[in-house]
Amino acid sequence: MSLSEQEAEARLAALRRQRETLDRAIADLVLYLELGRRLNAADPEAAPPASAPAPSAPMPAPEPRPEPWSETVAEAPAAAPRPARPVRRAHAPPPVAFAEDPTGARQYGRALIEAACAILGEAGGPLHARDIHDALIARGFAIPGRDPVAALNTRLWKRSGEGGPLRRHGEAVYGLAEG
Repeated sequence: MSLSEQEAEARLAALRRQRETLDRAIADLVLYLELGRRLNAADPEAAPPASAPAPSAPMPAPEPRPEPWSETVAEAPAAAPRPARPVRRAHAPPPVAFAEDPTGARQYGRALIEAACAILGEAGGPLHARDIHDALIARGFAIPGRDPVAALNTRLWKRSGEGGPLRRHGEAVYGLAEG
């Protein structure tokens, strides 16, 4: 059976679209695995990672989280005193294990941007990414990375484009988009 030139081009175009979709999915998974590894390396209290499941094994369904998130404060053990963790309020979701729950990671990122918009609304004007970061930390959010302010600045910058909820006013200075 031979294919006509048009049929071959149509199949080739369909396969290229599938490849692009797979490449995006692979890039997302690699990103979330890397974020998870960085979070685990940054959190010395984190349990050692379990052995990775075989690539062909299906991923387990994420455990449901109770809502709304209650306010909790971790107490410092008597043997090794360390500062208490900040109080998590009802509007701040708990930290997400990005490698195990990509959907939760996206929801956390959206909640982070929503909280940043609320902070800018309360401020009544533009703020520097450092000030937004400090307010987010006070509300119980955590921003992973070596430089959390730079990571937040990147998130804010990406959401300050046309149609986004934010507007960039200067180097790392953001306000709410008008209208």
